[in-house]
Amino acid sequence: MYRSHNCGEIRTSHINNEVTLAGWVQKVRDKGFMVWVDLRDRYGITQLIFDEERTPKAIMEQAQKLGREFVIQVKGTVIERASKNPNIPTGDIEILVSELTILNSAILPPFTIEDETDGGEELRMKYRYLDIRRNPVKNSLIFRAKVAQEVRNYLSKEGFIEVETPYLIKSTPEGARDFVVPSRMNEGQFYALPQSPQTFKQLLMVGGMDKYFQIVKCFRDEDLRADRQPEFTQIDCEMAFVEQEDILNAFEGLTRHLLKEVNGVDVKEFPRMLYDDAMRLYGNDKPDIRFGMQFGELNEVTQHKDFGVFNSAELVVGIAVPGGNNYTRKEIDQLIDWVKRPQIGALGMVYCRVNEDGTYKSSVDKFYDEADLAKWAEITGAKAGDLICVLSGDTNKVRPQLSALRMELATRLGLRNPKEFAPLWVMDFPLLEWDEDTQRYHAMHHPFTSPKPGQLELLSTNPGDVKANAYDLVLNGNEIGGGSIRIHDKKTQSLMFDYLGFTPEEAKAQFGFLMDAFQYGAPPHGGLAFGLDRLVAILGGQETIRDFIAFPKNNSGRDVMIDAPAPIDDKQLEELSLKLNLKS
Repeated sequence: MYRSHNCGEIRTSHINNEVTLAGWVQKVRDKGFMVWVDLRDRYGITQLIFDEERTPKAIMEQAQKLGREFVIQVKGTVIERASKNPNIPTGDIEILVSELTILNSAILPPFTIEDETDGGEELRMKYRYLDIRRNPVKNSLIFRAKVAQEVRNYLSKEGFIEVETPYLIKSTPEGARDFVVPSRMNEGQFYALPQSPQTFKQLLMVGGMDKYFQIVKCFRDEDLRADRQPEFTQIDCEMAFVEQEDILNAFEGLTRHLLKEVNGVDVKEFPRMLYDDAMRLYGNDKPDIRFGMQFGELNEVTQHKDFGVFNSAELVVGIAVPGGNNYTRKEIDQLIDWVKRPQIGALGMVYCRVNEDGTYKSSVDKFYDEADLAKWAEITGAKAGDLICVLSGDTNKVRPQLSALRMELATRLGLRNPKEFAPLWVMDFPLLEWDEDTQRYHAMHHPFTSPKPGQLELLSTNPGDVKANAYDLVLNGNEIGGGSIRIHDKKTQSLMFDYLGFTPEEAKAQFGFLMDAFQYGAPPHGGLAFGLDRLVAILGGQETIRDFIAFPKNNSGRDVMIDAPAPIDDKQLEELSLKLNLKS
């Protein structure tokens, strides 16, 4: 037995007991006549003491040779600590060591294994197995495990059946590029890794499973950012014989359960917002409603003067920044520079100060009088002491620009409290969206999403006006889940493929298996998938997901620890009947 206790459990009640511990050396403090060692395992830290008056000489000499991250086993007696440490649970005791075994020596690690480390992100990703020893990463992974367990507990109690679906599937167009896998046994043919188990969960409904879930890996070959990885994890769910309201109620319940069990937070209200309203009021389809700063559209009160910038704009829109009148001219100029960055893309920003005495001072006073500016304040909800920030231009560009500014200002103002949770359903998305490059419509979600009841006929006259029977669950400005009521009959699904530009032959080749299944009695069904990585990060008070993934990829999609992706040798290529044609 390597240990009788772990390094986080020994207390004063164990004093005078003999214990055996094993772990990693966190720190060594050698005073010559006395050596203290902090021993660490997953559970915590226990201080060891080696004393030349009470410790055998050979063991004392061994202790003086210990280095950081050595793996050791010790036996000894629990004694009361002379200088107590209130910052750790074991801070009232220490172990007077009588036996020491070095299980494995260690070279000096490339960064300190401390909560506040000196290692940069790329270095820590290269040595991720060392990074996991640090409390922030270790605790994030333990937190993730707790969330996943609570998901399983809740859904299982609600009658959902966990079913695994395959990873080697057929390539289908679902919005992102597939990762493809060549088949050695079927020369010239390829599997694809699933972007989601969408068609399989629909087939499980056809199979009568009624309520399905799995916590499943999904794969998309797309550009990365802080909250995106090429492989990610979904909580994938589907239900039969349900309408939209049934699904919203079911997964509000799951979200409430997680917030309560994981964060100790009771959330009663799950407001609902139409997609069109989310775009109009917040500039994006996943608004953070923990704070205000709703958009005010200003076309009617700005496009009557000689200010050409506003007169030529499709949309003039502003927000009121609470307390923003305190900003200096330099701080406002910094905001203007911020929105002009390439990542945001605005050409500039107009501002208006709302003074405490009820007067106004704007950067366009030459064109607008006090009465005009008062209307700006009324529409944006600006009060005395606030600052109105106004952007203008094409609607589809200005809204995301102002949305980004709104979020940046909220962060600077401390309005995005990670311990406050504000869920929101966004509903009635467009069924289709127009793609200028291909000059045709694409499914905004996926081609199996059902149109809202009564809107099917609009597909032939005004396809861009058709709303999807789809919904996203937003938490603190992040989409944590999304789903829809599915099409469940062959006729409607064939019609959808027609409007998406599939020929009958293409539809049959890609999705014939699903269309065939619908002929054997498919029930009405729908579902939702949560992004587990993102959900865990938000519940953990963060918005980036890497620390909640054991072995993440970097922004180039590389695993720098194992150096993947990597070339394969010519023999493997030959077995797969592949030949490389690399661009120089």
